[in-house]
Amino acid sequence: MNPVPSINARIIESLYVEALVLSDDVRSRFDAVRHADAGADSAAVETMCEALRTNTRVMHCLAWLLNQRAWFAGEITAAQLRRHGRLACHFPASDPRIIARLPADLAELVAESERLHARIARLEQAWQAERPAPGGAVVRMHARLAGEILRSA
Repeated sequence: MNPVPSINARIIESLYVEALVLSDDVRSRFDAVRHADAGADSAAVETMCEALRTNTRVMHCLAWLLNQRAWFAGEITAAQLRRHGRLACHFPASDPRIIARLPADLAELVAESERLHARIARLEQAWQAERPAPGGAVVRMHARLAGEILRSA
């Protein structure tokens, strides 16, 4: 059974390719800015903080997509996907003050990473809404005990 009925392997593959391309673009473009602006002033530090935030956001997307790909390939179980395949949904947004100072193409890459993360977060939320996580060990034990009590009565 597919953990996210509205998602199929083709959608995951498409998003995965998009995230890989974005990851490479973000890394190379921020590297170019870092080498061009080798100073240690506060603007350079803020730019590198935004580079880290943007790269991390994209890496979280890639990790989520890799877990989905592994599930579709039968490499992990649905339980493993529920346990380890969660997206960091409460990721800090970019600072608009810093974004305003970035070159336009770099600001667009940051916005693109935020849009990708938001799309994947919506898929994650839909998955959680359609497929609530099973109760923990205590909940399962209570259910088992309740079943035993009913059988013995």
